[in-house]
Amino acid sequence: MSEFAGRVALVMGGTLGIGYETAKTLLQSGAKVVIGGRSEANGRQALSELSGYGDVAYVACDVTQLADVENIVNHTISQHGKIDHLVNSAGLEGVVANTVDCTEENFHAVVNTNLTGTWYLMKTVIPHMLENGGGSIVNVASVIGVIAFPGLPAYTASKAAMIGLTKTTALEYATQNIRVNVVCPGSVRTPMYNRFSGGTPEAEAYMASFHPIGRIGEPPEVASAITWLLSDGATFVTGHVLPVAGGWEVP
Repeated sequence: MSEFAGRVALVMGGTLGIGYETAKTLLQSGAKVVIGGRSEANGRQALSELSGYGDVAYVACDVTQLADVENIVNHTISQHGKIDHLVNSAGLEGVVANTVDCTEENFHAVVNTNLTGTWYLMKTVIPHMLENGGGSIVNVASVIGVIAFPGLPAYTASKAAMIGLTKTTALEYATQNIRVNVVCPGSVRTPMYNRFSGGTPEAEAYMASFHPIGRIGEPPEVASAITWLLSDGATFVTGHVLPVAGGWEVP
């Protein structure tokens, strides 16, 4: 496949889970990819695995730090001259606790990663896209950001806010050839899901019960949706909220 030949993609959270599979799919489609993530160990492992699929680099980046975000964006521009596509897939679920028991530390850690990090990336990348004539962005929120889930107040709030931020940004740049969309996965078998579920059969059955399709999703299934939204096949799609949730009812 060469649909993305000559394109450059920055995939934040590209070392694990949905971000990793998105990076792989883009590489297989011909893109040059830079992946970012906090853990250098995960980054080295992902780079080793993904290098067989194409031109890929890893840059350590904590999305809660604007200086780190500026560094990875500048690195990508320096290496490739442009950024055509941005995927914001870095995420943190935080500690399970109700609204009253959620700590200030936990709330800010989750919101700063999921929401502020997404804003930092778009704030830094969009000026380069404008100079280059446009681009496409996909933010990875969650079906929980639409319907909510007890015990995850910070996560739910941050993902709901990501959806609002996506819609606002899409409107602001719609006439300047920059498309911004958001996917809302259901339960998908990622390291985050494994932490949340504890890996027990009972938890697996409980989470699967929310999906009429009858099972947990797999990261490549979400990566396919993200890749389509980035592609020229979706050039008339912006500000769209796309559930990838196995039929989990979204209002």
